[in-house]
Amino acid sequence: MRTVNPSPAFAYAARHFFLTVAVASLTACASATTSTSGPVVTVEATGPVTAAPEDAAAPLDPATPDTTAQPAQTWGARPAYTVAAPLGAPRPLPRSIRPPPEFERALARGTRSPGGGPGPNYWQQAAVYSLEATVDPDSKRLNGRASIRYRNESPDDLPSLYLQLPQNVHASGVVRNEPYEVTGGIELRSVAVDGMPLFPILTEGDPGFRVTGTVMEISPPLALRSGSTLEIGIEWTFRIPRQGAGARMGWDGDDLLFLAYWYPQMAVYDDVVGWHLDPFRGAAEFYAGFGDYDLTVRAPAGWVVRATGELANPEEVLAEPVLARWRAASASDTVVRIVSNDDTGRPTLSGPLAWRFRAELVRDVAFSVTRAASWDGVRAPAGDVDGDGRPDYTRVEALYRTSAPLWSDVAAYARHAIDFHARFTGIAYPWPHMTVVEGGGIITGGMEFPMATLIGDYNARGDSALYWVTAHELAHMWVPMIVGTDERRYAWMDEGMTTFLENQARAEYFPGEGADALEREIYVESARSGGEGEVMRWTDFQYPGAAGVASYAKPATVLVALRALLGEQTFMRAYRTFLREWAYGHPKPWDLFHTFERVAGRDLDWFWHSWMFETWRFDQAIEEVVATAEGTRIAVVDRGWIPMPIRLLVTRVDGTQQRLEVPVDAWLTGTARVELLAPPGAPVIRVELDPNGAFPDIDRANDVWER
Repeated sequence: MRTVNPSPAFAYAARHFFLTVAVASLTACASATTSTSGPVVTVEATGPVTAAPEDAAAPLDPATPDTTAQPAQTWGARPAYTVAAPLGAPRPLPRSIRPPPEFERALARGTRSPGGGPGPNYWQQAAVYSLEATVDPDSKRLNGRASIRYRNESPDDLPSLYLQLPQNVHASGVVRNEPYEVTGGIELRSVAVDGMPLFPILTEGDPGFRVTGTVMEISPPLALRSGSTLEIGIEWTFRIPRQGAGARMGWDGDDLLFLAYWYPQMAVYDDVVGWHLDPFRGAAEFYAGFGDYDLTVRAPAGWVVRATGELANPEEVLAEPVLARWRAASASDTVVRIVSNDDTGRPTLSGPLAWRFRAELVRDVAFSVTRAASWDGVRAPAGDVDGDGRPDYTRVEALYRTSAPLWSDVAAYARHAIDFHARFTGIAYPWPHMTVVEGGGIITGGMEFPMATLIGDYNARGDSALYWVTAHELAHMWVPMIVGTDERRYAWMDEGMTTFLENQARAEYFPGEGADALEREIYVESARSGGEGEVMRWTDFQYPGAAGVASYAKPATVLVALRALLGEQTFMRAYRTFLREWAYGHPKPWDLFHTFERVAGRDLDWFWHSWMFETWRFDQAIEEVVATAEGTRIAVVDRGWIPMPIRLLVTRVDGTQQRLEVPVDAWLTGTARVELLAPPGAPVIRVELDPNGAFPDIDRANDVWER
C-alpha cells in the first residue's frame, strides 16, 4: 500500500541574492482572486537566516502544549526579489477562506472561537443509553431494546427529536449510492417517550413518530425545553445482512457475527448546523454524539462476545481458565493466548448468557459474537490516562479464525499502534481495551468503532499490509472517536488525519519504508490524471472514483506539506493543540484551519484554498540555469496553480551546498516566473527544487538541473 530518503545535512547560505520575478497577467476566475497589472515592486533581502530543518525533533510536553504563535521558520536564506510588470497567460489566485454563515453565527454566539478552539459558550447534547441485544446466530436475527435518556444542553427548545437508523439502508426503496442487500431494515415494534406510547404520525403537529429512510423523527407531546431531559424507549428487530452497511458489519459462515449500526442512535444536534439529518446513503460514514452506554448482549453458550466498553460480569460468562488468562493478559507485555481455536473446552459457561458492558464518553457501540476463534491479549502502553505523571496501560485483544493465519501477529501490531499513537498525538488512549476482530468474508479492508475494529483476513495482501490497516483503524480511536469530526460531510477530517497518523506509525515500525512518500504518489497520480475531486466537497457528492484520494491520500499528503511549510515544531504544536482542544468535541474544518493559523502566527488562507477547495496542481520547474559574469542565474517557473515557497538546493563543484527559499508571497502577486542570481563562486553543477520531497509536485522530472 505504501522508501523515504533521510534529509541531508545542508549548509545554510549566508549571502545576499538578487531575484527577479516576472508577473503573469490574470483575468477573473469564478472561484478565486485574480491579479491585475501594477508597478514593479522590489522586496529587500531579509539577510542570512539560519533555520531549523523541517525534520528537526519536536521536544514537546504533550500535557502542556505551547499554543502561542510561533515565529515564522524559513527553510533557507531569503534573498531580495523583484516583481516585474505582468506578463503571460492568466491564472487564478487563492482567495480568503470565509466560513459558511452558520459557522460565523456560532462565532458570534461564542460557541466557537476565532482561534479555532471551542468558545466560552460551547455546548453539546448528552445521552445515556441502556441497550439490550439478543442475537440468534442460526437465524441471523437481532432483537433489540433501548432506553435513551436525552438531555437538551442547547439553548434551544426542541419540538422534535431525531434518531439515525443506519440499518434502514437495507430497506426496500431507500435512497443509496451503491448496491445493497435488501433485508427490510429495522422493524420498529414499539416507541415511547417518558413511558407514553407513540404511534406513526398521521396528522402534522400530533405527537408520534415517522421514519424517512435512515432518519427517524420523534415528536413528543411537549417540546423538550433547554436544560430538560426525556426518556425514549424503543423495541425493534432486523435480519442481519451478510455484508451490512457497505461491508462494515454482518456475518460470515457459522462462527462470526459483527454487529454495528444496529440500534436507533440520537442524531447530532450541534451549535453550528443544529440537527444533522443527512441520511446514510452507504458511502459517506457517520457523525455521532458522545454518550454513556450500558450494553447487554444475549448469546448462546460457546460464543464469545467482545464489545465497546469493559466487560462488567466476566465471572458470569467466561470459563475459569479463560477468565484467568484474560486477566493475565492485562498485565503481560508478551501476547497471551486466551483461547485457542483448537481448545477442547468451551470458552464460556453454560448458557444462554448475558454479557454486560459499560462504556463512558463514546460515540457508538459495536460488538462481535464468535466461536472457534483464537483470542489473544496483551497490555499496551496507553500514555498517562489519569494525569498522575505515570504511564498507564490498556489491554489489546485480537480474535481470529484458522482461515486468517497472518493474524497471529495482530495483537503485537495493535500494541505498537496504540503506544505510538498515544505518544505522537500527546493524547493517552483513554479506554480499558482495544479489540481487533478478523472479519474475512464480511470486509476486505477495515472499519473502526470505539474500542473495536473489524478487519479483513489480508491473506492476499501480506503481513505488512495487515500492520498498515491495523495502525490505520486504531488511529481512528483518536479521530473521530476522541475528536468527534463529521464523517458524513467531511470524511477527509478523520480519514486524512488518520492516514497521516498511520503513516507516522509505519515509519517507526518499518524504518525506511517511506509511507508518506508512497501516500503522496497515490495523490500525485490522481492529480496527473485529472480525476480528483475537491477535498472540501461533501463526501456523498464526490465525483465517481474521486472520494478515496480526496478523503485519504490527498489530505494526508497536504498535512505532510504543511509540516514542511511550518517546520516540525510549529506543526506538532498546532496538530496537538487541535486534538487536545477538541477531545470529546465536534470540530468543523474551519476550527482546524484557525487552530493552525493561531499557533503558526500566520495567515494560511492561500494554503487551505489551494489545496482543500480546488483541484489545482502543484508543478514548479527549473526552466534554465545559466552561468554569467555576475553569478549563476536560475529561473523557476510555476506550471501549476498551487502557490508554494520555492525551495532550492544549489550544489557547487567543490561540494558546497546552499539552501535558498523564495517565500510564497512572490507567487501570490500572480507571478509565473522567478529569476534569482547566485553570486560568483565555484561552478554550480546541480540545482534541485524541494530536495526533501515534502511538496507533492506532479512532475519531479523538471525539478532537477544538472550540468
